[in-house]
This record gives sequence, structure tokens and C-alpha cells, in this order.
Amino acid sequence: MLKNNMYTEFSAIPENEAFARSVAAAFAMSLDPTLDQLSEIKTAVSEAVTNAVIHGYEKKEGTIIMEGVIYGGAVEYTIRDKGVGISDIRRAREPLYTGKPEDERSGMGFTIMETFMDSLEVESEVGKGTSIVMTKNISNGE
Repeated sequence: MLKNNMYTEFSAIPENEAFARSVAAAFAMSLDPTLDQLSEIKTAVSEAVTNAVIHGYEKKEGTIIMEGVIYGGAVEYTIRDKGVGISDIRRAREPLYTGKPEDERSGMGFTIMETFMDSLEVESEVGKGTSIVMTKNISNGE
């Protein structure tokens, strides 16, 4: 089975959220996703990148790494930062929880990622950063 890989890194600034969405969508196109699947991928990637910008680097300078792998009928994206990390991943994944209530954040980022993707893994270490791995099965046509 042939695999396709993609790697990019970019500045952790809000303007690059659109860049990440476009790269994620373009990368998945070889699997011929539906418009709904494409929209779900773009939204999930957008949420992960936004989390890195706002929570990972707390709006300070930093770099976000985005990797993609296509294998079989699935596409997997990894979004990594080297920011502040998450002290309590379980709590951070709770719907409506936000570490930045003063910024009027909805606290739905992880919930949206989980809803739109078929799998979601979050690894984080305080002071070292966070890695989010999301997979979407495309070939099943759902």
C-alpha cells in the first residue's frame, strides 16, 4: 500500500489558520472526499491550529508544525506546537471548558475535532508543547 506524506511549518499567527485549512483540504483531495468531509477536515484542522496560536503560544511568537499522511482510504493530520502545554488534557477536552474565558472562547475546540474526525489523540507536556493527531476515513463514503 502506497502512502503519501506532507510536512509544513508556519508561524503561530491567526492569519495562518486559513493557510492550514487550505493545505489540509488540498492534501486530502487525492482521496476524493465529499464536500462535507472536506469541510469537516478544514474545520477540525482550523480548531487545532487556533488552539496552538491562542493556548499553546498564548499569542506570542512560535511555530506550528502540520504533518499529513494518507494511507488506505484515510487521511491523518498531526498539528504540533512547542508552547506551554496542557496540564489536564481530560479537563481541556470537556465540552465548554476553556482556559481563556476572558477571551470569550467557547471551549468547544476539542469537541468539534472529535465530532468531525474519526479519531483524535492529544498528547501534551507542560512547558514542552502539544501534539494533536486526527484521522478521517474517506473511502467509506460517509
